[in-house]
Amino acid sequence: MSQRLEALRPRLLAFARLQLRFDDQAEDAVQEALLAAFNKLDSFDGRSQFETWVFGILRFKILDIFRSQKKRGNWLLDEAAWPSEEELDRQFKNSGFWESEARPQTWGDPEAALASSHFWRVFDACMIHLPDVPARVFSLRELMEMEICDICELLGISENNCSVILYRARMKLRQCLEKGWLSEEVSNADL
Repeated sequence: MSQRLEALRPRLLAFARLQLRFDDQAEDAVQEALLAAFNKLDSFDGRSQFETWVFGILRFKILDIFRSQKKRGNWLLDEAAWPSEEELDRQFKNSGFWESEARPQTWGDPEAALASSHFWRVFDACMIHLPDVPARVFSLRELMEMEICDICELLGISENNCSVILYRARMKLRQCLEKGWLSEEVSNADL
């Protein structure tokens, strides 16, 4: 069983690095999750897949780190590194439709995109370049599937602020993915 846990380690570490941004924190979280899983192997009842169970333990370890960072005040949002509301609004016409130059590109088959290892490498790079707070809010909501009210409680922000942060993070990720992934997909298709 320890070999099974060790085989998961690279994927757990990649996930933790995406969430935590610092290699030492990610290493610590993964180590703690693996140790907890090993110590609780007898409590694994098979209601979920083994991998899902271990990732769940890691999620709780990461949330514990987020909570401790909140207590230390490490959750400041650098507004200067973020597009203004006016910049985002310029992407839309008064009618609410996209301006032609801001319109998202067609992503093709979403299932194929998710199966592409290149997509995930570009996604990871895009996440790393988001400012800390938006990356964490996006990760908590979309990757760790936390409810918005729980994210707000954890971070001490309002639901409106959380929604704005999520919107901006999604827009930045979309732009980054279109530049780093879709443009390569199109150029590779031309070969």
